[in-house]
Amino acid sequence: MQRIVEGYFGLLKILIVLCLAVMVVLVFGNVVLRYGFNSGITVSEELSRWCFVWLTFLGAILGMREHTHLGVDLIIKHLPALGKKICLILGHLLMLYATWLFLQGSWQQTLINLRVGAPATGLSMGLFYGVGIVFSVSTGLILIYELGHAISGKVTEAELVGIRQTEDDTELEELQQELSAGKQTQPVLDSAKKPMGSTKP
Repeated sequence: MQRIVEGYFGLLKILIVLCLAVMVVLVFGNVVLRYGFNSGITVSEELSRWCFVWLTFLGAILGMREHTHLGVDLIIKHLPALGKKICLILGHLLMLYATWLFLQGSWQQTLINLRVGAPATGLSMGLFYGVGIVFSVSTGLILIYELGHAISGKVTEAELVGIRQTEDDTELEELQQELSAGKQTQPVLDSAKKPMGSTKP
């Protein structure tokens, strides 16, 4: 089961890279053709927009899994373990409800536009709105899994704070965990304590 999950998220990463590559080729190619050859790629704008939308939603799925979405942890990080657990459970329940609403809307829009062709490519507009279904289902399963772990008490106190206010806070906590685990050597610690611009050995 774990291999299937890892394979799925690996596939998402590949799709993100492909979307980005297609966007670069279409947009750059269209600019070159317009200014150099007075021509262009007819479907460039439409396909690049679709790729951008898919890239954004697929990236949000990975961000949810890896807990890289930013939030406000000013109060939560000062709560006791029980308070953090309650906030985590409530937060996940609210996100599940929002995800359910998003899934409903995406499903309805996909059905409505399933036989509607896009202006430039003629592709079904259901493909455009379908990414909302992929996002909602994937995110919902992630939230349910994490909610089950939180209720069963299988998460550590550090994992109870699922968001960070800035990326610097995340890096600082990771460094503190490495220091507490004894993974940093003393020379590294000494160099970190040196003032900026110091040239002394």
